[in-house]
Amino acid sequence: MQYSEDDLLQISGLQHIAFCPRQWALIHIEQQWQENRYTAEGQILHHRADDSGHEKRGDTLTVRSLRLQSLRLGLSGIADVVEFHRVSSGGCQLPHHRGFWQPYPVEYKRGRKKSEDWDEVQLCAQALCLEEMLNVTINEGSIYYGQTHRRNKVEITETLRQRVVMLSQQMQKMWQQQLTPAAQPNVKCEHCSLYDCCLPDGISGRSAQHYLRQIWEIDD
Repeated sequence: MQYSEDDLLQISGLQHIAFCPRQWALIHIEQQWQENRYTAEGQILHHRADDSGHEKRGDTLTVRSLRLQSLRLGLSGIADVVEFHRVSSGGCQLPHHRGFWQPYPVEYKRGRKKSEDWDEVQLCAQALCLEEMLNVTINEGSIYYGQTHRRNKVEITETLRQRVVMLSQQMQKMWQQQLTPAAQPNVKCEHCSLYDCCLPDGISGRSAQHYLRQIWEIDD
């Protein structure tokens, strides 16, 4: 199946749905968003990385804010940084640059490496978009963490690829249904920027829209 460009959903949403499907629905379906210290720090780090343009140093071409899409997965977005390393064979050809180049996506994140795969999922999705757009195979990328000031290499494994496919399909299904799933309260809720919108303990997992309708009915 191939999606049309009108059906493409944000790559960044994969991290939201991997963290919590309800959080994804609140942000992307109900258009709820709140900043906290963690999201603000992340925005600052991305602004530093996302100055558009490119530069070439030796056998490495660095492109910032590169637009990506995958009609197969139904995804679109912007990569923080994609490095293209000159290779003797394989890779892809680039306009105005001789030879062959291997894409290497680099995602910027605040904090440090997590035990969960939320960040790796987003990086892998970028790699899959690049593979589709450039007809190449990408086996590795990196995530730069602002707290540790270092890159962590990520292997683009078959397991990670299938996880991205599954989450992409889940996003598309939820978007088509336009339904916000019930909350599943756990320790992650304490660090969620949407805690006050979600109210996981206060409204038993109902959608914010349902909660507001109930208040209005009581007022009437």
